[in-house]
Amino acid sequence: MLQHMRAVTIHVDEPVYRDFQRLSRRAKRSTSDLIREAMENYRQKFSPVRIPLWQAAEPASVGKIKLPWLGREELADSFFDRE
Repeated sequence: MLQHMRAVTIHVDEPVYRDFQRLSRRAKRSTSDLIREAMENYRQKFSPVRIPLWQAAEPASVGKIKLPWLGREELADSFFDRE
């Protein structure tokens, strides 16, 4: 499947760009290809994993009987573990 590519302008230090040029020649790839790959690696590492809802694990409360909430005092007791 062909993806649309967006042009992006970035400013980097000259030594960093020279390193990417050197690495791209060694890898026989374009500098922009290496930069795209570096961006994709960063995105995969730091983007939250998104799982479709139908694949998500069932919540632990599913199928359990829920007791009605009796009021603010009960909420405070459960929150502060007072019993």
